[in-house]
Amino acid sequence: MSPRVTPPADATAPVRHPSAPAPGEPIGSHYEQCFGCGNDQAQGLQLRAYAGEGVEVTAEFTVKPAHQGAPGLAHGGVLATALDETLGSLNWLMHVISVTGRLETDFLRPVPVDTVLYLTARATARSGRKIYCQAEGRIGGPDGPLAVRADGLFIEVKVEHFIDNGRDEEIEAAMADPDQVRRARAFEVNP
Repeated sequence: MSPRVTPPADATAPVRHPSAPAPGEPIGSHYEQCFGCGNDQAQGLQLRAYAGEGVEVTAEFTVKPAHQGAPGLAHGGVLATALDETLGSLNWLMHVISVTGRLETDFLRPVPVDTVLYLTARATARSGRKIYCQAEGRIGGPDGPLAVRADGLFIEVKVEHFIDNGRDEEIEAAMADPDQVRRARAFEVNP
């Protein structure tokens, strides 16, 4: 993976937080209603991510009929969402909250419905609030043909970003969920 979203020369290596999930551990949904990783989204990706070594994650999702664009093939926007969600899972390893600032995606081959997309992502650099990262998706297995790849730039934010910009009813429901509150507090250790 060669970066197209290029970090500045003074960027530093990303650091795995001491409390990050151990390699191989599942990374839970950040929100049950999330289209990418939420269990409560029947038509969503229901992507499952796992902590890797360093600041890397692996993930997979099965392309369902609801995810197609052209007949029998995954919609490109759904594939970009899978890459974005996998990149966003890196937050759990660094204990930061961030949002997508830029996502450059290459579609290299079609991904048929009922195919499992095997994804990997890694954070490559940090500069201030900016986190540079890369992801790729393969079909036929973790070492199968490369189907999609992306370079991303994520921007670290505070939890207030979501409180200030989200809809009140969803914010209230999330804040009533003890797991959501626990997750938000775990990330508040960041400067």
